[in-house]
Amino acid sequence: MNLKFLLYIILTILAFCQKAFCQQTQTGGIHESIKTETDHIFNKLVDIRRDLHENPELAGNEIRTQQKIKQHLLDLGLNVETNVYGHGVIGILKGTKKGKNIAWRADMDALPNDFDDNVAFKSKTKGIQHGCGHDVHIAIALGIAEILSKHKKDLKGTVYFIFQPEEETFVGAKNILNSTSFSTIHLDEIYGLHVTALPSDQIMVKPNEMFAYQKRIQIKFKEDLTKEQTTELTKKIQDALSHYAEGTKPWEIQNMTDPKIGLANANTIFKDYLIMDEKFSIHSKNNELILDNYLYETNASNLKNIIPKVKQVIEAENLKNQLLSISFTQENPTVINHKKLTSGAVKTLDTIYGKGFVVTDYGQVPYFNDDFAYFQQKIPGVYFFLGGSNFKKGIIAMNHAPNFTVDEECIKTGVRSFSSLIFEKANGN
Repeated sequence: MNLKFLLYIILTILAFCQKAFCQQTQTGGIHESIKTETDHIFNKLVDIRRDLHENPELAGNEIRTQQKIKQHLLDLGLNVETNVYGHGVIGILKGTKKGKNIAWRADMDALPNDFDDNVAFKSKTKGIQHGCGHDVHIAIALGIAEILSKHKKDLKGTVYFIFQPEEETFVGAKNILNSTSFSTIHLDEIYGLHVTALPSDQIMVKPNEMFAYQKRIQIKFKEDLTKEQTTELTKKIQDALSHYAEGTKPWEIQNMTDPKIGLANANTIFKDYLIMDEKFSIHSKNNELILDNYLYETNASNLKNIIPKVKQVIEAENLKNQLLSISFTQENPTVINHKKLTSGAVKTLDTIYGKGFVVTDYGQVPYFNDDFAYFQQKIPGVYFFLGGSNFKKGIIAMNHAPNFTVDEECIKTGVRSFSSLIFEKANGN
């Protein structure tokens, strides 16, 4: 081989390695900065979260919340769009070079309840609370926006921060997607999270369904069933539909964090089930007897069999002539994570923060859902669980439950982790 040509090859390889090393060092340096900067803004984000917690607003009324978000984003130098559905806000952070269009979504609304709220910054509005953690979601999203704005010169593409109203009523995401202003935004990927009862330093995710499919089934009869007939019928319907592993109780959602049977165990009880609410809602209207109940099924292919099974039970009870109709009156879509993006996100976070940093989810959570699912129908996306509990301190972040509290350290975990993830995704990594 020509010595001059060999030398050329060696120098080319060395140049390539040097470039790769420099890029790796630069990227690693950025993530070290992200961790340090997250620590610096942590107290400010806690203050924001507590202010929102004290001033919760129901779906469709997020007026003050919108103004707080808008002003914070403007102060960071982002372009801000409020001409979206309801009181939604979109913050736009443009990088210095071309790249992907990546979105981060946070929901905004609070819940109508008066549960115990044992914190010094409890709600000032009677009957309304942030009992699901959306105040935490907002603080994390604002934190990510602040961190990434500090690295704008190294950021490619554009990051869209979507602050979505009306999640609890399951209409906000759909209406944002259908808005005229949103139709001009062409997103490549979308990400989001929900704080839940897992430990506060834990992030959990899986491809495909994160929740069970939730359906509300309604059965109408001519109003001539006796109380005994109704009681017997509803019991037999539940027996015919319900299925789960013997000896398990997937309706006991407090066990989702149990290391032996919870979501993080491959043998979790929260998979391969159909469960129903304990009791049917029974009422009469217009000379009709109406039975309603929610059911939760993990396997999409089983959904088509539900109504035929109910008909079989009714016929076996000799009530076919009294039956008027069976239908699903509510069947929201469920969160389904994009398989390739999920795998890529886990790999990215594990590379930056250590292998095993992201915990694998082996199950599907019943009872809850999220209208983030509508975004995923149009945009490839990933939805994470972020732990908010600290069991040693007695802090249990069980959403929609009395004494729902959050270990605010999870804000730090969320901001640093997902700032790193979104930076890498916007830069095409």
